[in-house]
Amino acid sequence: MTQETRSVASATPSVDLAMFGALGDLALRKLFPALYHLEREGLLGETTRILGLARQSLETAAFRDKVTAALKTHLKGETLDKACLARFLERLEFISVDFAKPEGYVAIRDWRQQAPDARPLMIYLAVPASIYGAICHNLKAGDCLDDSARVVVEKPIGYDLDSSNAINDAIGAVFPESRVYRIDHYLGKETVQNLIALRFANPLFGTQWNQNHISHVEITVAEKVGIEGRWGYFDQAGQLRDMVQNHLLQLLCLIAMDPPSNLDADAIRDEKVKVLKALKPFTPEVLERDVVRGQYIAGSVDGQGVPGYLDEEGANTTSRTETFVAMKTEVANWRWAGVPFYLRTGKRMPEKLSQIVIHFRQQPHYIFDPDQRGLASNKLIIRLQPEEGIALQVLTKDSGLDKGMRLRPGPLDLDFNSAFPKSRIPDAYERLLLEVMKGQQYLFVRRDEVEFAWRWIDQLIGAWEARDDAPRRYPAGSWGPVASIAMITQDGRSWYEDY
Repeated sequence: MTQETRSVASATPSVDLAMFGALGDLALRKLFPALYHLEREGLLGETTRILGLARQSLETAAFRDKVTAALKTHLKGETLDKACLARFLERLEFISVDFAKPEGYVAIRDWRQQAPDARPLMIYLAVPASIYGAICHNLKAGDCLDDSARVVVEKPIGYDLDSSNAINDAIGAVFPESRVYRIDHYLGKETVQNLIALRFANPLFGTQWNQNHISHVEITVAEKVGIEGRWGYFDQAGQLRDMVQNHLLQLLCLIAMDPPSNLDADAIRDEKVKVLKALKPFTPEVLERDVVRGQYIAGSVDGQGVPGYLDEEGANTTSRTETFVAMKTEVANWRWAGVPFYLRTGKRMPEKLSQIVIHFRQQPHYIFDPDQRGLASNKLIIRLQPEEGIALQVLTKDSGLDKGMRLRPGPLDLDFNSAFPKSRIPDAYERLLLEVMKGQQYLFVRRDEVEFAWRWIDQLIGAWEARDDAPRRYPAGSWGPVASIAMITQDGRSWYEDY
């Protein structure tokens, strides 16, 4: 580690990180690779310790071997730094704990008391939300906590507003809101962070960010994968709960919120809550016209045949769970009155894609070729995955002596990989873990955000259930049901698909 990285590490407080579910998919696929990268960048506190917790009986040496194997698997195309890996593995310890039995938490208390100095306790619950409350209760009963302890929980929290409140109440009985960190990993993405800078540091966009200048907004989160062995969870949740409530509403809030008074966590989250409160409810008429739910049938992705949702292993062949949702909604306030937000998300899509497209209004007076009138709209394209970047589509004169004043669209493009070729774009979990270590909450979701998101989703689910309609079918490898195209076409628009 260089002198420069040592100084950075010293600026990051050392913590004791206790990770519940340390042998699960999330931990091995995302969390340990993120922690390894923090180690390599010199961003782990000098004496930070990491305790893996799971029900399986395992020695620390075997646990370190499992983490090493996971790093080799999931850090694709990246050679492990042997010295860095050795330092990282030295931080790791493992304790077998039955999460439901309070007596097992004594070992965690003993481990905590072995810390070389006073430091915060960071608890990461990489486990199902249904056992968050039990773990928090047992940590308190086992005398494992002090006033420094902070807990990290994964969204989605609950199945609806009532179940979400029950889980949050159980967490809140042990941890005050100021020490609860609800993760939505989309909020840790570099491009999502740049939304704040783009909107509020650039007058070019800040003065145009309202209904006078923006005609409509698209948010698409498309997945190529299907269920991937998560049938039991997904069939109870569906795409609306799993993705719209969890991720798309957070992106909508960042696009639509008013400028916060400062960059403090609560200032930003106050503005996001205002957006959630202003979302228009769905009447039966609006539901019929502006919401499409779908379920994929057998098809082809990347030239390979894939089964339909009802043909997946372990499937309930009568399930009506949606794997696709498209909808139009509005934010009923002065800034966004009359501006539709089109949301679309689904599984077994042709591409893995997350992007936001801001469509600016056309000029009121048009002087170019009438047959090119459809081109006359600037678009701001914010790409979250697979490659992060921001592009502004503008119109310029087509080059050539014989072209006259013909227009052509072209991008002013900021591709993060190209613009910063020597800088690796951090994974979202790296940033989020680092912010928890520093005790900063602005990237995390406050309880009232969760509650207002569920209120809006619950009324939509209630309206669906009252109609009792089956989801529309769409072939795997397509962009969803034809009805989702008709929904946006009825407004004289189309989904932006210039990928």
